[in-house]
Amino acid sequence: MSVRRLAEDQFQPAAFAFSDENAVWADKTIQKYPAGRQQSAVIPLLMRAQEQDGWVTRAAIEKIADMLDMAYIRVLEVATFYTQFQLHPVGTRAHVQVCGTTPCMLRGSEALMSVCKSKIHAHAFERNAEGTLSWEEVECLGACVNAPMVMIGKDTYEDLTPERLEEIIDIFAAGNGASIKPGTQIDRVFSAPEGGLTSLTTEEPKARTRAKKADVETVSAPVDRAPVPPSEAGRAKSTDAETNAALKTPATAPKAAAKNSKAAEQQPISGTGAAEPAPKAAVKAEAPPAAKPALTDKNRPAGIEKPAAPDDLKMISGVGPKIEATLNEIGIFTFAQVAGWKKAEREWVDGYLNFRGRIERDDWVKQAKALAKGGEAEYIKVFGKKPR
Repeated sequence: MSVRRLAEDQFQPAAFAFSDENAVWADKTIQKYPAGRQQSAVIPLLMRAQEQDGWVTRAAIEKIADMLDMAYIRVLEVATFYTQFQLHPVGTRAHVQVCGTTPCMLRGSEALMSVCKSKIHAHAFERNAEGTLSWEEVECLGACVNAPMVMIGKDTYEDLTPERLEEIIDIFAAGNGASIKPGTQIDRVFSAPEGGLTSLTTEEPKARTRAKKADVETVSAPVDRAPVPPSEAGRAKSTDAETNAALKTPATAPKAAAKNSKAAEQQPISGTGAAEPAPKAAVKAEAPPAAKPALTDKNRPAGIEKPAAPDDLKMISGVGPKIEATLNEIGIFTFAQVAGWKKAEREWVDGYLNFRGRIERDDWVKQAKALAKGGEAEYIKVFGKKPR
């Protein structure tokens, strides 16, 4: 951003005062903010000062600083930071802001700037000989779909050609700017296609006005569901369980903390003041766990006597010391044994250990085959990591 400075002293007026109407408006604007926060009104007041005089003077900055109990430098910082504030005198009838950002540039904004240079002044921010017109290049003004465009005051003039901009400038120079309709300057409505619609041009069929009685009853039938209470998140006091002082926590009352669950069940739904109904007893009890398969079952894997050097079954992911001891009890001591388990045998071991599918999930057989074939080196080759 370029350095922005106040106009030279020769242009600065000796004093500034809001008009009677603007003074009333300024007081109401300041009252919108809490006591001690009046500084939040600095931008609206600067804008109103600019709308009144055409630009922001040093006297206006100092006056607004006094009204808001701010240091002069703080208001000056705001005025020099935002490019919407004009810090030098501008045209008394029109200050033309030409958008030069990419969409407008691609659509001919440079030609519009050439018009401004020829009709107003060769340099931006300089006024014409009469002091009624000035211009500048600005960043995006938010009407990209109707590029190129300019803004004069608070109004935008879009879909411009150099010829049309020349006409607009001449009309403003003559003091008749209010006669120009803002917005697009071609034959279209807002951003609709030029010349009218190109799609959805046929009339839509009228919606059916009568519905079958059964359909009406279906649509209008009330839905059997609990109402959603309004939120109380922003209230200082609420009926939520989280704000109920009667509920204790382990930190505040360890002995009473056990009653939290029961007390929470009796809390009203947020915002309703009515207690929630106690949950109904379960209609159907859960099925008892399956019985452990018998050691005499035909699907039990064959066991062996404990070898002199049994394998470390804990290298198989999913097998810990306790599980290894249980496997040893049923005669499983080597990786080769686990690697040879058939599906029925795996299901028997799974049930015996009460694992509910862990053998398949962890793929014990594949792990055991790798360990039986080449130990840790083969396991790393197959799985890309060391065994546990």
